[in-house]
Amino acid sequence: MKRASRAFQINKRLAEHSWGRLPSRLVTSLRSLTSDYSLSVGRGDIICLDGHWYITHSGLLRLASRRRCVGIQVEIVRDFCDPTGARWAFRATVFPSDKFAGFVGYGDADPSNVSSLVRGAEMRIAETRAVNRALRKAYGIGICSMEEIGTIPNPVEKLSPQNVNGNGNGSGPKVRDRLCQIIRQHKLNPELVKAYAVDFCGARTLREASREQVENFVLQLADWAAKDRNALLFQLNSYSQPKQEGAA
Repeated sequence: MKRASRAFQINKRLAEHSWGRLPSRLVTSLRSLTSDYSLSVGRGDIICLDGHWYITHSGLLRLASRRRCVGIQVEIVRDFCDPTGARWAFRATVFPSDKFAGFVGYGDADPSNVSSLVRGAEMRIAETRAVNRALRKAYGIGICSMEEIGTIPNPVEKLSPQNVNGNGNGSGPKVRDRLCQIIRQHKLNPELVKAYAVDFCGARTLREASREQVENFVLQLADWAAKDRNALLFQLNSYSQPKQEGAA
């Protein structure tokens, strides 16, 4: 009980550092998300956008791991796909245990319903959305996942299209270059940012994280750095312990 209360207080503090004072309805839902699902603001499991909580793909995967999910099956729905138009649809089935037949979720994506940050990755977005919906059904998550919404205000997109190496092109900076810009602009410790990114993406190393997970991390980092750098530094400093050596 004390652990759950402490986890909620940490979540509330980090959330208010990032998004300002929370109205009572968001505090109440945050308490439930913390106690019922052990979701963490610091790890990027949940994000507040426009006065609503959203769960992330990495947050859902961590939840599935904690609940000992036995498998996730994903298949393409070809009748609803048009590769030339970058339209994709997937069907995902989550098996929370051997006792269940599986929970099904569908996901679709095309250039009209994805952020310009991930334009060109519609197939992966569609697959992620399908998995997210199936996971939310399997574990009774009543909030939408961040990857399921369409275009959202993106502070990363406001960065200069010239990358840090001076090799910019018309398509804008690469994810790595945007991350370097944020680190330089806000004078962040690169090693601590790397450790945070690994934890946020739920991967053993940053190289094992998907492009979409890294893009979501860059979005979160830019937003946090712009709104409350001190809170971000507090979060990054929590990775200064020796345990981060195994995350490289």
